Amino acid sequence: MTNQPYEGYDQYPQQGWPAQQEYDDPQAAQQHYTQQWQGQTWDTQVQAPAAGAAETAYLPQQAYDAQAQGYGTGRQEAAAPGQDPGAYGSPAPAPGPYGSAPYGPASPTPPGPGTHGSGAASAYGPATVAGNARVTDAQRARLEGRSPIIEPGIQPAALTALLGLLLSGAAAVGSYALLVPLVVLQAVTAAGWFRLNGMWPARQGIALAFLGALVADAALLTAGRENAPAAILGTLGIWVLLTLVMQLRSHADPDERMYGLMATVASAALAIVATGHLAADPDAVTVGAAAVAVAVLARALPLPTPASVVVSLLAAAGAGIAVGGMTGLGAKGALLGAGAAVCALIGHRVASYDYPSRFVHFTAGVALPLAAAAPAVYVLGRAIS
Repeated sequence: MTNQPYEGYDQYPQQGWPAQQEYDDPQAAQQHYTQQWQGQTWDTQVQAPAAGAAETAYLPQQAYDAQAQGYGTGRQEAAAPGQDPGAYGSPAPAPGPYGSAPYGPASPTPPGPGTHGSGAASAYGPATVAGNARVTDAQRARLEGRSPIIEPGIQPAALTALLGLLLSGAAAVGSYALLVPLVVLQAVTAAGWFRLNGMWPARQGIALAFLGALVADAALLTAGRENAPAAILGTLGIWVLLTLVMQLRSHADPDERMYGLMATVASAALAIVATGHLAADPDAVTVGAAAVAVAVLARALPLPTPASVVVSLLAAAGAGIAVGGMTGLGAKGALLGAGAAVCALIGHRVASYDYPSRFVHFTAGVALPLAAAAPAVYVLGRAIS
């Protein structure tokens, strides 16, 4: 009597995995392929908390139908991280109540070659081992050919204009009067940069960046405007080293520590650089801040982007001439206003990138134009005065 292996027993343990097996029993072959297909393509990203028997009873048959209709080997091309699962063929189905693809009966029409996003296979999602990576709005916009830029709009622009006018008026009063709106600008800059980079809450990083700005303000008031570069750059260098030491003492993952280091250094640099308004000539701050206020308001007008940029620069130059006539700079204020507006529009663009939230628009969208304009106000003010 010939010894026969038990049904379901793996008779190829020494040949490695996978072993090629042939089944005489079609039911056994169906069971084998069904298990292999589920193991390769089960979507582990989001699952319903509880599923009834009627909801899952036909899933093995679905898997076998998809296998028999042309998917063949039980393998499916995995979508790249951040790529739309429906990018291989027809669009992905609408999400179910828990965010995953909805279950449904297998399509009676056999899918043709290359249609990996249609039919019964779309109920399982792409083949992954650790689940699907979350597709952000910006990634989906790029896949669909849309721009991930959303501009802050008229309300943040109005707040920027208000803060700019406060800086302009306080500069005409004196350094200590200018310090009040400047500290507000530095605080909003530190908070907005962390939120713009998707790091929230980050109370320690925001506090560290804001503290660096306060130290730069105090050092500048102590050393005087003639020593402004040393006060600002010295504070920035010390704060970079302090941030590096704090990140080295962190117990987070290396990638997270690197992200935190870059975000904290950039936030501190922007907040400290905003001290340039305190270091610049008061007349230059009056002209530059007013020009930024007018430029941001003009940029928020419902115009095409190229036309809006041109209108903003022209409006800033006109505001520079008007305010410069009141401060003694005269027509030179046009150059100062245009230069400050260019830097402000760069900051405005940065605050518009990668589908920012409403909180980003009311922090980074308000503060970055004025913070980015500080170096231009300082340099151009010294050049033309």
